[in-house]
Amino acid sequence: MVRVPPLSAAAASSGPRMLTSLYEWFWKDEYWFPPGYSWADTEDSDGVTYPHPRDLLASIPIALVLMVIRFGFERTIAMPLSRALGVRDRLRVKAAPNPVLENFFRTHNKDPKEAQLSHLASQCGLSVRQAQRWFRRRRNQDRPLLSKKFCEACWRFLFYFSSFFGGFLVLYNETWLWELKTCWDKYPFQPLQPAMYWWYLLELAFYISLLLTLPFDVKRKDLKEQIIHHFVTIVLIGFSYSANLLRIGTLVLLLHDISDIFMEACKMFNYAQRRHICDTLFIIFALVFIVTRLIIFPTKILYTTYYDSMIKFQPFFGYYFFNALLMILQVLHVFWSGLILRMVYKFVLAGRMQNDIRSDLEEQNTSDEQSEAPRQKNGRLQSNDKTDTCTLPRARVARGAGPSQLANGHVPAT
Repeated sequence: MVRVPPLSAAAASSGPRMLTSLYEWFWKDEYWFPPGYSWADTEDSDGVTYPHPRDLLASIPIALVLMVIRFGFERTIAMPLSRALGVRDRLRVKAAPNPVLENFFRTHNKDPKEAQLSHLASQCGLSVRQAQRWFRRRRNQDRPLLSKKFCEACWRFLFYFSSFFGGFLVLYNETWLWELKTCWDKYPFQPLQPAMYWWYLLELAFYISLLLTLPFDVKRKDLKEQIIHHFVTIVLIGFSYSANLLRIGTLVLLLHDISDIFMEACKMFNYAQRRHICDTLFIIFALVFIVTRLIIFPTKILYTTYYDSMIKFQPFFGYYFFNALLMILQVLHVFWSGLILRMVYKFVLAGRMQNDIRSDLEEQNTSDEQSEAPRQKNGRLQSNDKTDTCTLPRARVARGAGPSQLANGHVPAT
């Protein structure tokens, strides 16, 4: 088992006094344990091992390893699998180079209003329809390809599947999996099992890797909620491990992973246009998510952390902090349940699952753009849009309207 040596007294005293004081304040016994217990109670002795906060430092290099494994997995397994299942990326007509439109696209608005389009079109000697077409093509260029979405879903499916069934095997013979009250038996004197340690470490490393790759992953409309979820999960895993709340922490991980398996599998078959399998998986996912996140989580997990834990102990800072993190997760569960129920409603009306309402859908090309796509792919496209040059100098932008005016749609008459 990976062990990081504790901070020695000499090292602590040699550091700045302020950092030493902050270090001692952060690790105060009363923040992490119920009254009457301290860090000294969880020191390893007589062959019995307990969780130690510095064990979690090993999750950082493991997160980097997971990123490398993901990179190789997506290219050697997920991508060929996507082709085998018939995932096809739509041919896209690239927007012709245009400095003025590109600058406006990047700095102001990716979907300009009619007045903005008219002004920009006049600057570049284009019609409004040509400018509108340029922005539509440019927006589509930034949208992820179906193959990228499939590979990302495939990697997450693999991890959640492995994590859930691996974790279930670890906990199958444990009493607290079936009787939640026993999570608090002999707390905090609950020895650390090696299998539980590695499972916890992998979960933490996985969510760290998700945060690190967030700028490169497929961005959905609930991006802010995803960031909050990943951050809260990382803090929750770190705190529960340090405070030896692994029993209840493992149940939270197990409860979350099971619905994510069906969610990622549903995405994969949706991208592959396997409608019947996708619809079946969506129904299973919706049921599992609602049952685990809106019924079992509040009635079992939150109940035992709020009430059962206080039968033997008095409230302390860690009690409030841990439950606050769990409540943030519950709020996110309610938010995502609303999105799922909207999708269920559309599913009932349409008879099949619609596109993920969190996704930024690709805009359809017009008939003339569709005819241009194969020619552009072969390198023989002759653009008729004139969007590669501007007939008016950039100085006119400064004289006619400032960037803020263009961004807000306030375009002066020319």
